[in-house]
Amino acid sequence: MPGGPAPRSTPLSFAWAFAPLYTCGLATPFVIGHAAARLRSRTAALAAGAYGLLLLVYFVAAGLPGGGGVRYVAATAMWAFVGWLGGTAHALFLRPAVFAPGRPPTAIRRPPPGPRPPGPARFEPPGRPGHSGHPDDSGHLRRPGHAARNPSPPHQAYPSPPPQPPASRASAVPPPVVPPPPRIAPGGPAPVPFPPIGPYLPVRQLGSGGQGSVYLAKGPNGESVAVKVLHGRLVGGPGQRERFLREAEMARRVRPFATARILDAGVVDDLVYIVTEYVPGPSLAKLVYEQGPRNGDSLTRLAIGTIAALKGIHAAGIVHRDFKPANVLLGPDGPRVIDFGVAGALDRMAMASADNLRGTLPYMSPEQISGERVGPASDIFSWASTMLYGATGRDAFEGGSLPQVHRMLVGHHPDLSVLPPALRGAVERCLAKDPRHRPTAAEVMMAITS
Repeated sequence: MPGGPAPRSTPLSFAWAFAPLYTCGLATPFVIGHAAARLRSRTAALAAGAYGLLLLVYFVAAGLPGGGGVRYVAATAMWAFVGWLGGTAHALFLRPAVFAPGRPPTAIRRPPPGPRPPGPARFEPPGRPGHSGHPDDSGHLRRPGHAARNPSPPHQAYPSPPPQPPASRASAVPPPVVPPPPRIAPGGPAPVPFPPIGPYLPVRQLGSGGQGSVYLAKGPNGESVAVKVLHGRLVGGPGQRERFLREAEMARRVRPFATARILDAGVVDDLVYIVTEYVPGPSLAKLVYEQGPRNGDSLTRLAIGTIAALKGIHAAGIVHRDFKPANVLLGPDGPRVIDFGVAGALDRMAMASADNLRGTLPYMSPEQISGERVGPASDIFSWASTMLYGATGRDAFEGGSLPQVHRMLVGHHPDLSVLPPALRGAVERCLAKDPRHRPTAAEVMMAITS
């Protein structure tokens, strides 16, 4: 992609992957160990240790007296098939993930040191959306009580001035005068053009988080869309990318009356992107942070709109898995739920390990944080936690670590007296610790509106 990060050299990646082959397997422990360090994979680290142990066994067996016998032949055959050929196949399997790009298609330059230009206060709400339109998917920010309302203004992006030739005393022509970099208003267009993402032309970056970066972009017909570019480490090789695209295609079946519609998904330069409807409005996390908790009819309208969105998502056979305040946008026509096609697809692609626990801790269900299989009832629990945040401005299940949040989720019963009477009973049932005792989205809608 023009202007993006330099793609990793394909010849170099294959030379890395074939190192076990042309070193007769001697490089296998080092190649797999390098992959473990790059991917932070416990499984790859254990495999590297096993290869090293097997190599040590081979050298010991070959060096013992009578090494030309059956013992030597067996050790040689084992090393040839496991350490040599098996190590080569293992390295080839890991190559796409090790050499996958891990950055968005371009980077924004930071301003030089010095005073920052004036701008409005910037919030850092739960989920760190940091913008209106589409929040990011990073972890939830926990803070006791009320946070300060006037944080420092955000950094602004500046273009780099063109390089100037060194000044020469013999030259009679003075060097060109470069004007100072323009001051970009917060929320304005990027000072340097972004490279295209497939048929979409980014206008500015909306945010970034653990899953990737989100851009406001123009579609082929000039319409505004939100494009999320996922980190390469999340989707791995070509097979995993294809599975992700199939999962994203399933999410397009969700009815759009209370969700941001998924419009497209694709791969460009080994980067996976997903395109959704652009919703010009703040997230619930941002709105509560800036204007305070919701109450009365506004909270009831929010509850009805978001539970209707979950009803449509579940009717399409999809589980959101990351329902939280940062994933609820308040558009001009009402609340919209976003990211229902991303978290679920990544969750089904993930291997079963603790490192692949997906979601935002205070908004997980008890079964989700325990690593059990999740279904629509998990989203119902997360919805109830989100409604409590909308009413109080605080996480219902706060904790500074995974064990603390786990204890809160499985044993704590939050105070529901702050909720309007129309919501209190429904939210209480939705927060049942046993998913079998929670109502469906349709039953919650009936309870609120009847």
